[in-house]
Amino acid sequence: MRQLTLILFLIGAAFTTAAQDNTYKTETEIPYYQEDVRQKNPYIHERCRLDIYYPVHKKEFATVVWFHGGGLTGGSKELPEALKNKDICIVGVNYRLSPQAEAPAYIEDAAAAVAWVFAHIEDYGGDTAKIFVSGHSAGGYLAMMIGLDKQYLAAHQIDANRIAGLIPLSGQTITHFNIRAGYGMKDTQPLVDKYAPLYHVRSDAPPLLLITGDRELEMLGRYEENAYLARMMKVAGHKQTSLLELQGYNHGMTYPAFPLVLEEIQRIVREKQ
Repeated sequence: MRQLTLILFLIGAAFTTAAQDNTYKTETEIPYYQEDVRQKNPYIHERCRLDIYYPVHKKEFATVVWFHGGGLTGGSKELPEALKNKDICIVGVNYRLSPQAEAPAYIEDAAAAVAWVFAHIEDYGGDTAKIFVSGHSAGGYLAMMIGLDKQYLAAHQIDANRIAGLIPLSGQTITHFNIRAGYGMKDTQPLVDKYAPLYHVRSDAPPLLLITGDRELEMLGRYEENAYLARMMKVAGHKQTSLLELQGYNHGMTYPAFPLVLEEIQRIVREKQ
C-alpha cells in the first residue's frame, strides 16, 4: 500500500511540475446541443450544458471529458480538482437524469457532449486526436457506452474509434441498474442487453483502462463486471484493455484513481508523438 501511495504521489508531482508555468481558464454553462434542439425540449435546454477548464498558453493539449456519477438519477457536472493544473483540458458534463428522462437519453447526451468537444476543442487550442473520455460510476458507464456502441457518436458523424482512450472508474458493464429497475428487475438480477457495454465488445475499440475499487468493498459485484468485460475484450481480440483493482478502496475510489487516469493519458499521448 505504501508503494502504491508513493507511485501515485510521484505521478501527481510529475504532472504538477510540468504544468507550473501555465495559466488556466474556466468557461461554464456552455450548451452542447444546437439551438433548435434546445428550444424543442426545455429539459435539454436546462440540463445539457458543460464546463471547460483549459490551459491558456499551451497548444495541442489533451482533453478529458468527465461524466459525473449519481446512478443516472442525480449528480452534477464537475471539474475534478485532482485533474486540474496538469497541462490538460477538463470538460465536465451535465446530462439528463431519470426519471425526467429514460434510456437512451442520457447516453445520447453523453455522445452529444463528446461531439461538441470534437467540433470545438481546437478553438481552445486542443487536439482532436487527444480526446479521452472518463467518468465515475454512472459516468463511467456512459463513457463505455458511447465508446463501445458506435451508433451514438455516429449520429454526429463521428467514429467512436477517434476517441484516444476510455478510462471509466467503477462503471457498470452490464445493463445499468437504473435501466433494469425500469424493467422491474432487482439490483441483484444481472442483464446484458443493448444498454450494456458488455453487449458491444469489439476488437477495434479505443484503448480501454478499467479501474475499480476492491472487489470485497465495491458495490454489486462491480469489480467482477469489469473483469468480465476485460476478459471478453481480450477474447474478442482487443489489444489495449487493462484492468486495475484499487485494493482497500470502496466504490468511492476516485482519489487514488485520478493519478492513474493522468498516467494513462500521458502514456497514450506519448505513444502518439
